[in-house]
Amino acid sequence: QVQLVESGGGLVQAGGSLRLSCAASGSIASINAMGWSRQAPGIQRELVAIITNGGSTNYLGSVKGRFTISRDNAKNTVYLQMNGLQPEDTAVYYCNAGDGNTYAYYPNYWGQGTQVTVSS
Repeated sequence: QVQLVESGGGLVQAGGSLRLSCAASGSIASINAMGWSRQAPGIQRELVAIITNGGSTNYLGSVKGRFTISRDNAKNTVYLQMNGLQPEDTAVYYCNAGDGNTYAYYPNYWGQGTQVTVSS
């Protein structure tokens, strides 16, 4: 089992920045990629960003150039730096971990979610 704990959500004005963190513990060796997904009310959950153990990344089209996913392997922590936030980025953001690569990713573990709210 892998446990994921997110932090860093909050309220920010449009154009502002936030950094989300996700600390992983447990059977870390069983995963080879981690990512962030988000879900807004009435909208299907979508994968925002993924990073593999090798450091390869991929992003949802609407966040490319604004969001950056990174990882600190020594701390078993993944980050999502979000710049230029817009009201449409408002959602609950979930950290996840699982198998696959940047084109075919299968998350098996999920965090509890952290709320990000962007005011206009």
